[in-house]
Amino acid sequence: MRDTLRTRTLGIVGAAVGLLALGTLTGCRAAPSDLQVTTAASGIGRPWDLAFSPGGQLFFTERGGKIRFRTAGGTIRTLATPSDVAPAGEGGMLGIALDPKFSSNRRIYTCFRSTAGGAADIRLVRWRVNDATTGLEQRADIVTGMPTNSSGRHSGCRPRFGPDGHIWMGTGDAATNTVPQDPKSLGGKVLRIDTNGKGVAGNATSPFDPRIYTYGHRNVQGIAFSPGGKAYSIEHGTGRDDEVNLLVARANYGWDPKSPGGGSAYDESRPMTDLAKFPDARRAIWSSGNPTIAPSGGTFLKGEKWSGWAGTLAIAVLKDQKLLVLAFDSKGTAVEQQWTNITGRGRLRVAVQGPDGNLYLAVDSDPGTILKVTPTA
Repeated sequence: MRDTLRTRTLGIVGAAVGLLALGTLTGCRAAPSDLQVTTAASGIGRPWDLAFSPGGQLFFTERGGKIRFRTAGGTIRTLATPSDVAPAGEGGMLGIALDPKFSSNRRIYTCFRSTAGGAADIRLVRWRVNDATTGLEQRADIVTGMPTNSSGRHSGCRPRFGPDGHIWMGTGDAATNTVPQDPKSLGGKVLRIDTNGKGVAGNATSPFDPRIYTYGHRNVQGIAFSPGGKAYSIEHGTGRDDEVNLLVARANYGWDPKSPGGGSAYDESRPMTDLAKFPDARRAIWSSGNPTIAPSGGTFLKGEKWSGWAGTLAIAVLKDQKLLVLAFDSKGTAVEQQWTNITGRGRLRVAVQGPDGNLYLAVDSDPGTILKVTPTA
């Protein structure tokens, strides 16, 4: 089955997508002429995140609580269903990442809403995949205490290894008004940690928790790294202004849902980037404007077979049920073109490029599917 490409240049519709300080557009990219979409896995429950081993083995999570694996022959195995996973609303078994040294250490990392500490929290857990790839062992809870609430709203949480070898992880603010600007809370932040869960050099300094890289976020759904090594976050807005942000160490991204009148209300009328309250806050390099579309996990596409999409950011979109592709300028600080594709397939939760060069999309439904997208001549 094939999807027809639809292309537009953002210079015409900059106001509609909320671009700031765009400047002169120079991009004129040719999208792939055709995309072939096939099913890589089916009959799975609300797939949330995907990760590939160097040999092309597919690992994925289901929000209900399972960590799963697809064999080379297409058989799906459950590696673990941790007893402390506590699905609620947007929370449950969430992101997954494989260690860059997986071939030798067989480590994977999963983020989930847990009751292991009594009260529910969001935590990052390191595991070892056993030699037979039939289960997980050597559990180590390396980051705990990320906030959650009874509904699971704004849980984050998708870990990714950066080109620096560290784990980068966006978190949600648990719909709590003090969290995004709180230097001690791990919610509403982008964390940057080593494989033992410790903060690393270059992060925020006191009074901030040393694991915090950036703050003032609402609900980060994706982290992606450009071919040049720049880090970007993909974030859900309120009733408007989903964002893609270029991440800069120790920067404030301006979300503060405290009402001007005080109190504990979670005030979603506040701007996503409140420049009146925080004049130095970092502006988004792309925003959806009004209404929101709910962008989720994304990846930068690599390889000549992607034609003009090589080096672009491909984002799975939930509410608008599509693949959004953004092309940045040479500095990586403004969007020059965007495309919409893979429509009508349901809510797309994450986009991950496999070692075969193809793009894989998780369809967030129950039963859900994992789609394989191949550009063709």
